[in-house]
Amino acid sequence: MLPAGSSLPDWLTWLETLSPKEIDLGLERVQVLLDRLSLPLPEHVLLIAGTNGKGSSVAMADALLRAADYRVGAYTSPHIIDYNERIRVQGRFADDAEIVAAFERIEAVREDVPLTYFEYGTLAAMVLFAEASLDVWILEVGLGGRLDATNAIDPTGVLVTNVSLDHCDWLGKDIETIAVEKAGVMRGGRPAVFGAEEVPQAIIDHAEKIGARLLLRDRDYSLDSVPQPGLRGEYQVGNAAAVIALLKAAGLGAATNDDLVAAVLPTVRVTGRGQSIRQDGVEWLLDVAHNPAAAAALAGMLAVDAHPGATHAIIGMLDDKDIEGSVQALNEHVDQWIAVTADSHRAVPAEELARRIANACGRPCRIADSLPDAMESVRRDASINDRILISGSFYLVGPALEQLYSRPKS
Repeated sequence: MLPAGSSLPDWLTWLETLSPKEIDLGLERVQVLLDRLSLPLPEHVLLIAGTNGKGSSVAMADALLRAADYRVGAYTSPHIIDYNERIRVQGRFADDAEIVAAFERIEAVREDVPLTYFEYGTLAAMVLFAEASLDVWILEVGLGGRLDATNAIDPTGVLVTNVSLDHCDWLGKDIETIAVEKAGVMRGGRPAVFGAEEVPQAIIDHAEKIGARLLLRDRDYSLDSVPQPGLRGEYQVGNAAAVIALLKAAGLGAATNDDLVAAVLPTVRVTGRGQSIRQDGVEWLLDVAHNPAAAAALAGMLAVDAHPGATHAIIGMLDDKDIEGSVQALNEHVDQWIAVTADSHRAVPAEELARRIANACGRPCRIADSLPDAMESVRRDASINDRILISGSFYLVGPALEQLYSRPKS
């Protein structure tokens, strides 16, 4: 255990050393610690799984529930800028001292259990939520579902936003195999909402096998009368409709009356999801899309959002992502590609990324020595009506936002 008085950054650095694996799927370690911690659980635990749209769905559920006077904790990952973003209690980020105290409580009972960084953080969120005596916990699945740390607690209702190809090295090489992992968050007799129009057979089969109450779009709920959330992209209406269906099915219908929904949804914003910042007459558009399905959704946003100037795309991606599929989905909406190395040890080096983008898109891709260099170069060269897109990874969008926040907005 770290010395008393250690800072949150010290803890986070140390947590990375506890497990020999960065990702180690399995519920046993977290279940052992939950038994030792003996945390009181709330009446409602909502689990949000899926390939894309989880963070947006958590944000909408959190906002609707709090507007209906429920006391809510929301856990998401990864963070964009500060670790504290992962744990929200009543809409407020947990502060450093609260998170450190939760870590210390976990460490006091951990003994020789080799928790991963994600497992430790998930338990810390649960500790803080339990201490706050909340009505609802909303937990975003980190990876897959069946063996994810968040799945160690039985949810009262679940949402699987969609299933597409991502994290294939851990979850499987095809949609149906990945869907089996996502379906693992379902529970017999409990509502399970699936958010996308196309439903993998594995989702249907697993729900039938365990007796989950599966709710499907256009069969059990619709997008009719659901307002556009404050998040950009028409697809967010589908995410909102699925969230409303989940809240109703989970017995939280007070958060779904029409007037409340109409007042709350347009106010919801999520950092790094279709986020627009204007500086010096240029629009910076930041989106964490990091797989082909998310890139296709981003492309749809770009197509609908007419723009008079050129679009310059600064891209950084990790080595387990489908780079070619992602950039091809965006290519027709991008006038210039610039590759950078994202801020992660798993990032694809800019030189390799540029080569793969050029081969996939059939045109040159510039290489930048660093993200600040790329942003300054593009900002200097961009015309007043141009748009600068930054996308491909949380580990690129976060540092880019820090750069932009350090400059005055026009």
